[in-house]
Amino acid sequence: MSIKKTLALFVGAALILGAAATSASAKEIRWGTSRVGSSGHRAVTNLANVMQGKLGDYNITVQPMPGAIFTVKSYASGKIEAYYGADIAFYEYANNIKRFKGFKAQAKRDPVQSFWAFTVEMGVGIHARDVGKINNWGDLGGKDFFTGPRPWDTRAQLERALEALNVNFNYKEVSTKTAGALLQSGSYQAFGVYTNAEATTAGWIQQASLQTDWASLNPSAAEVAKLKAAGFAVVQVPTKVFGKPKTHVEMATLLPFYYGLHLGMDVPAKDMYNILKTIEANVGALAQADKGFKQVEKDMVGMQVKGVNSSVDLVKIHPGLAMYMKEKGVWQSKWDSRIATK
Repeated sequence: MSIKKTLALFVGAALILGAAATSASAKEIRWGTSRVGSSGHRAVTNLANVMQGKLGDYNITVQPMPGAIFTVKSYASGKIEAYYGADIAFYEYANNIKRFKGFKAQAKRDPVQSFWAFTVEMGVGIHARDVGKINNWGDLGGKDFFTGPRPWDTRAQLERALEALNVNFNYKEVSTKTAGALLQSGSYQAFGVYTNAEATTAGWIQQASLQTDWASLNPSAAEVAKLKAAGFAVVQVPTKVFGKPKTHVEMATLLPFYYGLHLGMDVPAKDMYNILKTIEANVGALAQADKGFKQVEKDMVGMQVKGVNSSVDLVKIHPGLAMYMKEKGVWQSKWDSRIATK
């Protein structure tokens, strides 16, 4: 019997990923992601476009939310089946702190890790007129600082680093749509900037670059040493990745953390394994559509190992990801007790 497949594309609020079967066997997957204009929303949208029709019987609806943190909470509350989650979010969830303080007792289920997609490299931008006046991250003490939207993991990562450096700033909340214009006007003095996979940046940062002339502000050598001692990884990324006409400095010192596009336990182990294999088979097209997938194109297996290592003590591992990693010969027996069962 033939199965008629349909595909619906919802602009803004929802996006259908894959070929949706009209039979009773079709499986609905609601996939939460960050807001339009974020790199997370772009990543899932591009994944949807490339993987359309390749994921078999799944009908996946991508749902933009105010930030990735909302997607993790929505999954834990049983409202969606897939989410956009980083190691910094899993750290806060596991320890019941900051954005997750008091939430864990309400959760109906714990998040799991199932596909690590890229790193996000977090840094700081200042107006070009302040180059030479503001020289390191410590100089931001007492300054008005837009570290990012309140729910975002990028903000959490940057503020965790600033806390490690004992930098006490004044949080300035602004719209990402007007972040550049407000920096230009002097409404605040610094904002959080980031790259994805050391290869691209978010749409809203590109927009800010059209509104104002900003420059990357690097931490001092002493600050870098202190950050490393506190457990932060540090990378050097060419500032040309931001796509600005003027970069002012050649290299940006950024702090990477791991991001995943995670499907939950509503997806059986074999299906999750097949999804990972399908992503692997199409990773070249993914990287062509979105530079944020350059790392998984280069080494998808290695990215899963690094992502698991970042969060294995925080949240459990989807059995489908475990199956994939065992096939690739990178599974570690010490992780056996961390395979999710429900």
